[in-house]
Amino acid sequence: MRRLVLVPTVLLALVVPALPVPASAGAAADTAADTAADTAADSVAWAPCPQDPTAECGTLRVPVDWAQPGGQTFELALARRRATDPAARTGSLVINPGGPGGSGVDAVLANRPGFSPEITRRFDVVGFDPRGVRRSSPILCSLELAVQAPDPLSVTSQARFDALLAFNERYRQDCRSRTGPLFDHVDTGSVVRDLDALRAALGDDRLTYYGVSYGTLIGQLYAERYPRRVRALALDSNMDHSLGTAAFLDSQALTVQDSFDEFVAWCDRTASCALHGRDVRALWQELLARAERGELHLPGMPEAVLSRFGLISQIFGAFYGPAYKELAEFLVALESGDGTARAFLTPPSAQAEDVIDDPSRVFCLDYLLPIRDYRDYARHMRRSAAIAPDMLVSPAAHAMAAACLGTPGPIPNPQHRLRVVHTPALLLGNALHDPATGYAWAVSAARQIGREARLLTYEGWGHGIYGSGECPTAAIDGYLTSLAVPAKGARCPAVPPGELSTLRARPIPGPVPGLPGWTPAAP
Repeated sequence: MRRLVLVPTVLLALVVPALPVPASAGAAADTAADTAADTAADSVAWAPCPQDPTAECGTLRVPVDWAQPGGQTFELALARRRATDPAARTGSLVINPGGPGGSGVDAVLANRPGFSPEITRRFDVVGFDPRGVRRSSPILCSLELAVQAPDPLSVTSQARFDALLAFNERYRQDCRSRTGPLFDHVDTGSVVRDLDALRAALGDDRLTYYGVSYGTLIGQLYAERYPRRVRALALDSNMDHSLGTAAFLDSQALTVQDSFDEFVAWCDRTASCALHGRDVRALWQELLARAERGELHLPGMPEAVLSRFGLISQIFGAFYGPAYKELAEFLVALESGDGTARAFLTPPSAQAEDVIDDPSRVFCLDYLLPIRDYRDYARHMRRSAAIAPDMLVSPAAHAMAAACLGTPGPIPNPQHRLRVVHTPALLLGNALHDPATGYAWAVSAARQIGREARLLTYEGWGHGIYGSGECPTAAIDGYLTSLAVPAKGARCPAVPPGELSTLRARPIPGPVPGLPGWTPAAP
């Protein structure tokens, strides 16, 4: 059998000691130096999209390196759907579906995240593929090399830690040689400059934006750099860009274990759960042991052998919905070895070329998470396993941290506490039980932003609160359309997971943990 070892393409409180804040932070950011975005923003030549002529596609040429605006350029890929009621049009709503590496063009073409008629009536919904992603000069890497990446749970000695560092360096050089100069300029700080050029090209004096997951980091840093160019930023399922290595990994282990605990509790109280009345934790430990022995494969796919990390990644994907009913059925199928219960991630299919898009470089240029040696690595893994005795690690966070080890410093967009001043009110939303961007991250980001931030709490589960029932959807709609801010301490009741699974039957936003090319399975 061919063993499929998962390596990262994703993403996902204590803070690091105060780091120097970039010169772009705060009110001082709106300077003459940033007028390059305006002067570079030529109008976009829109035309019907080849995939869907009901939407319009175009490109915007921006610098590879914003420090050299007159240097080499590339084309940023765009898509939009025009407001359905031109007389009521407010402007453009720019969206980003997360990742890093989520395609805003694909989100527009697929009508994700499923905006309400009031949003589509009032706004041109515009998506862009961030630099290094999909149609915007993607980061290109060898698939043959990518599948050789060490499993984060397999690093059990100094020799294996050294092998991980050596692999990372070989993989970086392969990707750099295939990608070209943009490889070293895909940080989110540069994406923020692109976003402001897009705002100007759209003819909007101020930006209206919806970002989910990693897309919230784009919005947070935009507010920091261009506070006076903000109309409304709705930030759904928030990143915390202030965390050092231990705080990042610990907080991610905590939130993924919380999602596991919530799934177990749901099965205990729900008769329709395929594992109702059983010891779910005992079954899970049995499946982990079988995966470690190489005895587990995806239902109906005997060639797709699951490692422990691969198994953890599968159920992590189920928590995004959350798809609890489907997850229970999947675990039953794994236990028996029979049936074809739907996997949550599917392996890469045969490709005409052995080259894949891998946007993990974005994270490596945004987060410096040093781990000195194997002893340090093992200490982090033991602490994560103590915090998350069932899940052991967060597939997204621990895989990304491992994949970025050895990245040469300094990185262009290191962590720092946000300094946002002189913006309108900013809306931050988060689920209490989010598997990827824990609620504590949203609380921390709101505190860093200060009085400009308003936090909306969804008392349920899953990743991304827009579409999780009427309450959070209406609150975000009201903010984007009328700048109506929820009351302080506003909370939205949870939609039961069984209902939510059907309501949110859509792909995981952004890339997923797993092999480059692994994708969310069809609903």
